[in-house]
Amino acid sequence: MTVSPLPFPAADGPHREGLTVFVRGLRVEAGIGVHDHEQGRLQPLVIDVTLELAPAPVERLADTINYETVAAAARAIVADGHVGLVETFAERLATACLDDARVRRCTVRIEKPGALDAAAAAGCEVVLAR
Repeated sequence: MTVSPLPFPAADGPHREGLTVFVRGLRVEAGIGVHDHEQGRLQPLVIDVTLELAPAPVERLADTINYETVAAAARAIVADGHVGLVETFAERLATACLDDARVRRCTVRIEKPGALDAAAAAGCEVVLAR
């Protein structure tokens, strides 16, 4: 007889509650900002994206979200042209990530280094869910 180290026996073993896929520190140069001095020039953005997926087995790349898909979505927003607010950029990126039905929740955090004197960065975080 095997004695469990737990004070109670495990029911059916571990179960998958979900999967989190993330991209951190993605750097892009974007036309962004509402001030006159921000028009017609590129500025750095540092992007973090966290995707919460529904629980499902993952055996192949097709079973999950490819990191490059997230980066490509951010680059597509940059390619579309100037965006006034970091908040707008974040919401567009989160919406693009939610286009994949497997994504239940998306958090996009964007830092705009140099936006505020004496601060490492300023920015926003947007959370969208189904």
